[in-house]
Amino acid sequence: MFKKDNLRFGMLIGFIAPLLSLVIYYFVKFYPLYSVSDFFRFVAQNKNQVTAISVPCLILNIALFTFYINTHRDKTAKGVFAITLIYAIGALLLKFAL
Repeated sequence: MFKKDNLRFGMLIGFIAPLLSLVIYYFVKFYPLYSVSDFFRFVAQNKNQVTAISVPCLILNIALFTFYINTHRDKTAKGVFAITLIYAIGALLLKFAL
């Protein structure tokens, strides 16, 4: 499955990887103290935490992008990169505009 060179596949894994990282980050850093709704309320009230949470979540996309570039699967890498940009811009907008 990971041997495909497909833009849609890259976008799919680029979308899922940060969500998976967010779940892992929640369980490592916040689980015993905060419920999921309390976690999102905490992030909404503390905008400086958006960066602290979004960077580790996008690290998995960086690793995926590097893997697909090094294995010459450029279409998949483009999909991962496009979704990474969307996530990063979304995090910046969430931090500064809202």
